[in-house]
Amino acid sequence: MTIQPNELLNKAIAAAEDKKAMNIVALDLRGISLVADYFVICHGNSDTQVQAIATEVRKRAHEAGAAVRIEGMDSARWVLMDLGDVVVHVFHRDEREYYNLERLWSDAKVVENV
Repeated sequence: MTIQPNELLNKAIAAAEDKKAMNIVALDLRGISLVADYFVICHGNSDTQVQAIATEVRKRAHEAGAAVRIEGMDSARWVLMDLGDVVVHVFHRDEREYYNLERLWSDAKVVENV
């Protein structure tokens, strides 16, 4: 059974929340990009927290049956997680401010009440 994108989005957000991710934002990219249906953007305040957030997201996605591809886990400054229809960006605080993905994807609607 394949997990629906909105369910996978909710699981990714819950995992990030459980590891105390900061300023979690979900963007709805449907109709804007073919890359994914949703982006989740959050940050941690240390390399260790960034890795903990990414590890928990990966664990929950695997449990839900989603394939997970990860880049950036070693440096823990920007961990990019491709869950298929959901892409999760876990930043270190400084990198999040620098790259400002929310501004880059400003055409996307913020997902409320996730």
